[in-house]
Amino acid sequence: MSEHRPVVLDIAGTRLEAADRRRLMHPLTGGVILFARNWVDRRQLVELTAGIKQLRDDLLICVDHEGGRVQRFRTDGFTSLPPMRKLGELWMQDPMLATDAACAVGLVLAAELRACGVDLSFAPVLDLDHGGSSVIGDRAFHRDPRVTTLLARSLVHGLLRAGMSHCGKHFPGHGFVKADSHHEVPVDRRPAKTILGDDARPYEWMSSCLSAVMPAHVVYPRVDARPAGFSARWLQEVLRSRLGFTGAVFSDDLSMAGARLLEGRELSYTEAAQQALQAGCDLVLLCNQSVDGGAAVDDLLDGLQAAADKGQWQPDAASEARRQRLLPTLPPLAWDELMRDPVYHQALTRLP
Repeated sequence: MSEHRPVVLDIAGTRLEAADRRRLMHPLTGGVILFARNWVDRRQLVELTAGIKQLRDDLLICVDHEGGRVQRFRTDGFTSLPPMRKLGELWMQDPMLATDAACAVGLVLAAELRACGVDLSFAPVLDLDHGGSSVIGDRAFHRDPRVTTLLARSLVHGLLRAGMSHCGKHFPGHGFVKADSHHEVPVDRRPAKTILGDDARPYEWMSSCLSAVMPAHVVYPRVDARPAGFSARWLQEVLRSRLGFTGAVFSDDLSMAGARLLEGRELSYTEAAQQALQAGCDLVLLCNQSVDGGAAVDDLLDGLQAAADKGQWQPDAASEARRQRLLPTLPPLAWDELMRDPVYHQALTRLP
């Protein structure tokens, strides 16, 4: 079987248990996503990430750490970062100052995470602020796709300066629908021309610089009956072919309500993972399923392995190469070094 490690899973607590180690060593595991429950303080986080890398140094350690209300680590020296809307508001006063502030946010965000052993943050949010989405809300930079693109590009520049890859989300756009895909399946009934000319524009204009993209658990019935993360039309025809994106594609969390209800029935995690991978995802996330013993995580790993052995799913070497390109290539500054770094301190002064 071709090497392909598409599963990104979570762990239950603040340290690795035997079951975590077993799952992390599974040949289909390619990454770990951390949450606030995995955090006590910086020392504990450094020990946890070092323990993960000691098991396998190729594992990608990820976190949702955007700023504002989506920031997993907030104490013991971590800077409280603003929501992205703050940068959009600054743009309306001084566009050039806003782009510099966005770069500073990206640098501080990435440098602090990397000092603690985290490889990648699922940021920036590229959804447009249409004003009606509670789940997106102030996580979005702006309503204008041009402003969103320029601020996101600046934030990405800051992330890359600190040696961190990134992930634009949620393709082709989650900002128009009001429903929260954590709890239901949102439906965006606008035509493809409208979506591609507005919400999806940041992906087109950033196709050469995005490391990764995460599609939305949203159905766009004028394009496809399937949510974008399970749609070859969206991921292969539009994102890859039309927009020219060459980076990695992550599914959003397969445990979300918007993830597994396809064509009127609820799929198992294994079926959902297969559907996402066959549609064009390189990696699949399963979050918050390790906290009650992790049976769902084991079912996914074993089920996907069995599917591959039966030829129901074809591992993909190109997907694995895209995953590996997300791993840092530059060594991070340790926290004490970071606290003495003039580049980091300058960035702190430019935060909005």
